[in-house]
Amino acid sequence: MWKPTADRTNSIRLRATALAVLLAGSLSLLSVGCSNVKELSYEPVRMDPDPARAKTKEISSRLLEMTGVKGKVTQPGPSVTRCREYGDDLFSTDHPWSVYEISDAQVEEGMQNLRKALGANGWKITKDGKANSQAQDPEIYAENKAEQFAVHITGEKKSATGGSLILFSVVSACFRAASPSALDGEY
Repeated sequence: MWKPTADRTNSIRLRATALAVLLAGSLSLLSVGCSNVKELSYEPVRMDPDPARAKTKEISSRLLEMTGVKGKVTQPGPSVTRCREYGDDLFSTDHPWSVYEISDAQVEEGMQNLRKALGANGWKITKDGKANSQAQDPEIYAENKAEQFAVHITGEKKSATGGSLILFSVVSACFRAASPSALDGEY
């Protein structure tokens, strides 16, 4: 059974952070008063961590359906990261996951299905091409402004180090928790 390596997990987290910044749009560089809190270019949805995780899982499930591919899906759920630079009560979710034990043909089929289905489901593809890697695997970046989520999808074909899979990194914009204490102990 394929499991993400520590390097792959770190890479996914870096991509997720970059996607969160991209989704947030142009951010104000102005400080509020004398603090170092930045302003967001959108109004964060009020939601606590558990419902936000459920929303992120729902988005991921819809993306899986769009692939039209049947395979095994990795289990780790969405994590929570504070958006401290914007306020103590703000956080985002990220959900790196993959569908694996699929063939190279299923990778191609899933990526093609996504290209067709994303636009019809409120997503705007912002990049569709090949990954900047030796393998040149197909990748798609997309954002859904209505849902306030972004996704990076890579279709990895079978290699000497692993089997074929479609890798997803789903990231939300910042949510506003009921209070900063609602985020205590969250990860």
